[in-house]
Amino acid sequence: MPYRERLSPSPWIYLACALIVPACLLVFAPISWLAGIVSAVLLFGGVCALLYFTSPTLTVQNGEFRAGTAHIPLRFTGAATGYRREQATAARGVDLDARAFLRLRGWVDPVVRVDITDPEDPTPYWLVSTRRPEELIAALESARATG
Repeated sequence: MPYRERLSPSPWIYLACALIVPACLLVFAPISWLAGIVSAVLLFGGVCALLYFTSPTLTVQNGEFRAGTAHIPLRFTGAATGYRREQATAARGVDLDARAFLRLRGWVDPVVRVDITDPEDPTPYWLVSTRRPEELIAALESARATG
């Protein structure tokens, strides 16, 4: 069963981007209210689209695990462990190995650590943000068992 998850921003990120609207209105109001409204709508829409479409996607399919543009065959992945709250903070901070591959997003708290078993790869593990750590771990284990 393939797994797919887009690490799109949380709603509060889009709400914070809404501050573009009053900023545009303040800048363009002395010139033209219409210019302010049009620029506010275009800039807000552009920023939201940019945030969404540049968000990385996690996929497990066709014998491969992808995190954004990075990919690794499942035969080189080992145990996967999920972390939430304080454990996730520690995994991203004090417990982090500097050689680890990271695909983290600040607006997604849970993370999954996937050990790398390739003896020629200096990366000990991948640490990726995910909103559904249990599902990602199950997909990795299931795909590894069938492939």
